[in-house]
Amino acid sequence: MQNSISLPKIWLISDARNDSVLEKALAELPRGSGFIYRHSHLGDPERWERFRALRCVARAYEHKVVISDSAITAKEWGADGVYGAPRSLWPRRAGLLHLATAHNLAELGLANRFGVDAVLLSPVFSTRSHPEGKTLGAARFRLLARHSRTPVIALGGMNAQRAHALGWPCWAAIDGLS
Repeated sequence: MQNSISLPKIWLISDARNDSVLEKALAELPRGSGFIYRHSHLGDPERWERFRALRCVARAYEHKVVISDSAITAKEWGADGVYGAPRSLWPRRAGLLHLATAHNLAELGLANRFGVDAVLLSPVFSTRSHPEGKTLGAARFRLLARHSRTPVIALGGMNAQRAHALGWPCWAAIDGLS
C-alpha cells in the first residue's frame, strides 16, 4: 500500500561535501521540492542539530524532508519520510514516504516487493563521489526503470541539463543542485 503524500520531482541529497551550501541550495530549489538528509559523517547530537536547522529552512520553502535513517527516527525527528535500501524500509510506517535506493534489477525487485513510494535508481551517469564507478547510462536506466511499480527518481551525475536530455522528470542530485 502506497502513501498518499505527493512526490516532488526534484530532490537535493545532503552529504559532507555540500553541507556548507545546503541552506542556499534549499532556498534555490523550486518550492515543494524534496530534501534527503543523510549526514552520516556527524555524531548523533551534531546530526540532530544540523537536521533541525535544515528542516526549518526546507519547511520555509514547503519541501518534503526525508531522512536516511529508521522510520522511528524519522517520526521522532519530524521528517516526512525515510530513505535507504529496500529491506531497511520494512515494515512500512503510516504517514511516511518510503524512498528506496536501487542499483540493479534485484534491488528494484525488492523495492517493488516492499511497496516503497519511489525508487532512486543510480548511478545514471558518472559522479564526483564515484568518478570511475560503473554507470547505468541512459538506455540501461530506462530499461530498469520500466520494471518499477512506483515512480523512479534518476540519481547519479544528474543536473537540470542531464535530466532534460534524459527526458526524465524526477531526479535527484548532490553536486548538481548544490
